[in-house]
This record gives sequence, structure tokens and C-alpha cells, in this order.
Amino acid sequence: MRLLVGLGNPGKEYAATRHNMGFMAVDAIVHRFSLSGWKSEFQGKVLRTEIDGEKVVLLKPETYMNLSGESVLAAMSFYKIKPEDVVVFHDDLALPVGKVKVKTGGSSGGHNGIKNIDAHIGINYARVRIGVDQNHSMDAADYVLSKPSADEETILTKTIQKIADNVELLLQRDEQTFMNRLVG
Repeated sequence: MRLLVGLGNPGKEYAATRHNMGFMAVDAIVHRFSLSGWKSEFQGKVLRTEIDGEKVVLLKPETYMNLSGESVLAAMSFYKIKPEDVVVFHDDLALPVGKVKVKTGGSSGGHNGIKNIDAHIGINYARVRIGVDQNHSMDAADYVLSKPSADEETILTKTIQKIADNVELLLQRDEQTFMNRLVG
């Protein structure tokens, strides 16, 4: 069983912000496979399904970003999922808009949601980093909680769709082909 986690903040005021790229990625996966049946569990929204023969739990923590690890740990404990079977989708200031990188372990890169997950489950899980770039003239927190420009939104929408279209590769642990498919 795999756990796919989208990071974001609950509430309409955050829905279209850069910090909610993880929520958007999970929502795109749900849309692609015409899934329904979200439940409120583990301090988040949870949907169980099967994708490409793999049992999958989709999770959108509703703890706010800085406490995401609580929700992730609760879901992992209930379903007996190991960290290496977790994939977390999140925004990343260090990558250009729309660029995607997958990595396991390493630094949180200053991302508070990732820091909190690391504190709860360790670092041995896959992270799908979705580039939102960084505006150095703005405070990082203000920037990620703001909405992308129209041009950035177009790029990010395409990126999120490509993530959903290729999620099977992540489930097969073929991160390199996944990243190659997202180029261009």
C-alpha cells in the first residue's frame, strides 16, 4: 500500500496559492481517475483507492502546513505504511516555476511542512518537489501564501496535470522516467 500526501493549507483563502501545490497535485490525481469518497480522518481528508493494481491512500492533511506530520503519521500508523511507501507532493522555492524533482531523504529545504513530517516519520520518504520559484523582494512566507501570476498559473496547471498523468510511474518507483516525462 502506498500513501500519497499532498501538502497545503485548508480553507478557500489558501486554495489557489503557491503553498497548495501538493493539494492541487492530489486533486488532479483524484480527477484523472474520477475518484470520489473523501472522508475526514487522521486530521485530514482521506481517500482509499487502487491505481494500476496498487492499493493507494490519498491524504490531504488539514492541520495547516506546519503540523502536517501529525496527519501523515496517523494515516501511516493506521494503515501500517512504512516511510519508504510514502510520497509527499509539495511546493519548492528552490526550483523554477513548473520544474519538478523527486528525491528521497535529504534536507527539508526550509519547507515547514516537510520539516514537520521529517520530525514525525524520519526522512526516508519520497518528495515530489514542485517548483514555484522565489521572489527575493518578498518575504518567503508571504510569497508562498500568494497566488501565482497568470503566466505562472498556466505553467503550474500543466505541471500538475502531467504529475497526475504519470503518477503510475511514482507508484512503480520509477522516479527518473517520471521526471523525464514532466520535462517540456
